[in-house]
Amino acid sequence: MLEARWRWRWTFAAALLSLVVVWRAESAIGVNWGSVSFHKLKPSAVVDLLKDNKISKVKLFDADPDSLRALMGSGIQVMVGIPNEMLAALSSSTDASDLWVRQNVSRYMVKNGADIRYIAVGNEPFLSSYSGQFQSYVMPALLNLQQSLAKVNLASYVKLVVPCNADAYESSLPSQGAFRPELTQIMTQLVSFLNSNGSPFVVNIYPFLSLYGSSDFPQDYAFFEGTSHPVTDGSNVYSNAFDGNFDTLVAALSKLGYGEMPIIIGEVGWPTDGAINANLTAARVFNQGLINHVLSNRGTPLRPGAPPVDVYIFSLHDEGAKSTLPGNFERHWGIFSFDGQAKYPLNLGLGGRRLKNARNVEYLPSRWCVAKPSGDLSDVANHMKLACSVADCTTLTYGGSCNGIGAKGNISYAFNSYYQLQMQNERSCDFDGLGVVTFLDPSVGECRFLVGVTDTSSRSRSRSKSRSSTSSSSGHQLYRRWIIVGMLISWGVWVFVM
Repeated sequence: MLEARWRWRWTFAAALLSLVVVWRAESAIGVNWGSVSFHKLKPSAVVDLLKDNKISKVKLFDADPDSLRALMGSGIQVMVGIPNEMLAALSSSTDASDLWVRQNVSRYMVKNGADIRYIAVGNEPFLSSYSGQFQSYVMPALLNLQQSLAKVNLASYVKLVVPCNADAYESSLPSQGAFRPELTQIMTQLVSFLNSNGSPFVVNIYPFLSLYGSSDFPQDYAFFEGTSHPVTDGSNVYSNAFDGNFDTLVAALSKLGYGEMPIIIGEVGWPTDGAINANLTAARVFNQGLINHVLSNRGTPLRPGAPPVDVYIFSLHDEGAKSTLPGNFERHWGIFSFDGQAKYPLNLGLGGRRLKNARNVEYLPSRWCVAKPSGDLSDVANHMKLACSVADCTTLTYGGSCNGIGAKGNISYAFNSYYQLQMQNERSCDFDGLGVVTFLDPSVGECRFLVGVTDTSSRSRSRSKSRSSTSSSSGHQLYRRWIIVGMLISWGVWVFVM
């Protein structure tokens, strides 16, 4: 009864808010909180980090129970995610969607609960590389979930969205933007649904990937500092890739009759390691330029004075267990390192001029595993291969921060990464007698030899397929669980899951 009364209050508050607020002109800065990491801080420590930095909006890639419990009572607005692998099950029936909403949304939206505002249904499900794999499930899943939210009186407060990759639309000039021909029908259905339910369009924009993927892409056009290669589109002149990309989407929406639809940037950022142009300086210049640009409320040529509703920076911290299929930089998007320490000065425009580090982080002892100075390293290749197949060695690659520390330094870095991952187990620094434990920090310049943390909630050794399928190891278990549940429901078998 108490839970039902609080749900009614949520619904009443949302209805009252909708009477006085349409879509605000000023943008808000949030962050993406991923969890595909070997060394993970406790969720409560991450929430403290968010609060200390006055970050009031966070986007998750799943509905991890530990994260949502930590967010309860924090006042932080949350976007939870449904991985693409779960769309088929949720599209099968409202029984499946009812169960998902009950377990992952309504149970947390109680007094002093989590403030869940959005549910991201899939993550870039229309990505061209998926070849339509998830496309047919999106609309049925949305319709089922909308009904399920209505059943618990949350449909007017919690909005359904579908984060899209920028490859969903295309054009040589922003004003000519259009959705890919094979997506025209489903995009028409999607934006009609979003518009009917008061939901924004969510898109992920990555100027870094444009620069990384093309040697012809003007480097200064990726940033906000002005360019010698502006794009002229009629009377409009674009000096940065972000505005050009954003307005291409605006034009594509206009062609479908929804030119005024609110837009949220679900992911945008710059990595600090693992590739040429992925470094601390470039990341700071891009992210600070982005924040200043968005918070200036200048908007874009096609939407002057109307910037995105919200912008979620990718990402809060590094995720050292992510797949490197897109590139070694995938593990280095964080504005904080894995242990919650700020990588560079950044003013989020949220009341603090500099980022504040995570508090009370519990590290393992200050010791490292390095190559034995007197050892014969001629047969070390297999040991390095083993260490780097398990631990993260992406900083050693071309363009990485540790690429220039020499052969023995590379071996030591690989050994130490493995050693820390094994929680400094003594035997994990043996490597057939080639490794030795040292108490002197072997870090060199920007090449940081890490020390693991002890306040790890769980160590995920899974590999995500890409950024679009980012989730924790518990999330992968949930995929399998929900696929099985969906199959049982579709066969008419009643299931009861706690």
